[in-house]
Amino acid sequence: MGKIAAMRIMTWLKRIGKFFREVRAEVKKVTWVGRKELITSAIVVIFVVAISVGYIGVIDFAISKVLEVLIQ
Repeated sequence: MGKIAAMRIMTWLKRIGKFFREVRAEVKKVTWVGRKELITSAIVVIFVVAISVGYIGVIDFAISKVLEVLIQ
């Protein structure tokens, strides 16, 4: 391995180290939600997903039945 290749590797490693230091600094600035808000938000998301799945399921079933009738 040449001197230039070694320098490129060292530069790359320094950049990775800098990246992780910056990530760590940014994570410290984050305002994390509390446990109660987290649970409430999760319940809302699960409820909305369940309603969406039900709605899409009904529409899919109706369209498939209409197509069955049209194909026959």
